Parts: sequence; structure tokens; C-alpha cells
Amino acid sequence: MRPIITLLTDFGTADGYVAEMKGVIFSAVPEATVVDLSHDLPAQDIECARLAVARYWRRFPAGTVHVVVVDPGVGSSRAPLAVSSDDRFLVGPDNGVLSPSLLAAGSRAVALPVPNSAAPTFHGRDVFAPAAAHLSVGMPLDALGGTLAEPVVRRTPEAHRAPDGSIVGEVIAIDRFGNAVTNLIAPRGGRVEIAGRTVPIVRTYSDVPTGEVTALVGSIGFVEVAQRDGRAADALGVRRGAPVVLRAPRA
Repeated sequence: MRPIITLLTDFGTADGYVAEMKGVIFSAVPEATVVDLSHDLPAQDIECARLAVARYWRRFPAGTVHVVVVDPGVGSSRAPLAVSSDDRFLVGPDNGVLSPSLLAAGSRAVALPVPNSAAPTFHGRDVFAPAAAHLSVGMPLDALGGTLAEPVVRRTPEAHRAPDGSIVGEVIAIDRFGNAVTNLIAPRGGRVEIAGRTVPIVRTYSDVPTGEVTALVGSIGFVEVAQRDGRAADALGVRRGAPVVLRAPRA
């Protein structure tokens, strides 16, 4: 199978930054399959990148190399990182974007050296792309750098139970559809309180009329607040960090 390298960045596609990274990869591994996952992440939004990585990194075949470049600390003392986890590799800055792989059992991380010739503002091209190319053709992780014992790990905040039995959580992301993704888990339904509204948890969007705000369990298992044919986050005026409350189904 041809080597697979994926790219997730906040670079956009207008300025040639992604093209430069691809040029480095194809020059080293002409037979590589490079998959553009997204280059439209909000600029410098580490948390958004982390949540995106959590969705996809295990969906690709064993041996895939994932490159993640959302790097507001580029050129600083933060380490460039390569991770081996669950038969896959991830390359990116040590700022938490690679946390989903670091939390998996048996994961290992090494700090990548920064060549003297590397631009301090573009490690995506000069550090991460070359490392990804090397890993994609079988170079051992340990050949790329020394073990990093305590890489930065970010976790999704945990919801907690209130004295009245409800579960208190928060909005952890707003997706491109305007859905407010929360950290609530609701295996038995119920209702959600958010921004002064109480909405039921339904099975899917079409279970409510057009324009109605509701809640449902999304594809990654978290409760999402949505508006049928609209943008719930805008309708409710909520952003990341907004409080939400889960209450049990009415008897």
C-alpha cells in the first residue's frame, strides 16, 4: 500500500503554505498519498484542532502518518513532536493538538530536532513535513529524536453531578453547522438547559420542525444542541464554554 500522510492545518489554501509542505513530502516520497483533511481550522485554535484529531486519527489505516499544524508557539521553546500510537504516527507541535493519541495506551513520543536551516516561523515545512515523510517509509520513531517523557496533554473538561441530580457541563465546540457540541453524555435521553432554554433530546434533526432548537447525541457520543435548518449557537447566542445542564427524562 502506498504511504498515507494526512494534513490538518489552520493555513488556508490561498498563500501557498500547504503547497510548500506537500512539495517537501513529495520530493522525499513521490509515491505518497497525501490527504488534505482540512486547512480551514480557526487560526491558532489548539482546542479545535485537538477535537478534530480525536475524530479521525484512528479511522485511517495502520501506518498512516497524521501531520497537525496549529502552532501559535512556533519557533518558541515548545517542542516539535512525533508520536507513535495504535500503529499510527502523528507529527505536530507539543501544545496539546496530539493529545488524543497521547492518551491511548502504549503511546510514545519523541522530540524532533530543529535544523539550523529551519525557518522559525514555519516548522510545518521544515520540521514536521520531513519527519512525516521519514515515518511514512518506515523510519523508526527513535531515529527521529529523543524520548519526551511528559508531552503536553489537553483533555475535554468532565461534566459533574449537581446536588439536585442534574449533570452540569459546558459547550466544548461550535461546529460549522452552528451546533453547540457539549461534554454531556445522555444514553437515556432527557432534556438540556442552555441559555435560558430547555430543549428535549431527540434522535435526529428531522424529529423536530424547521427552526426548532433541540438536542441530540452526535456521532462522537456527546450531546449537541442544534437548530433544524439553522444555527443553534447563533440562535441562542452561545459560544465555547457556555454552561449546559442535563436533566433526566420526565417520568
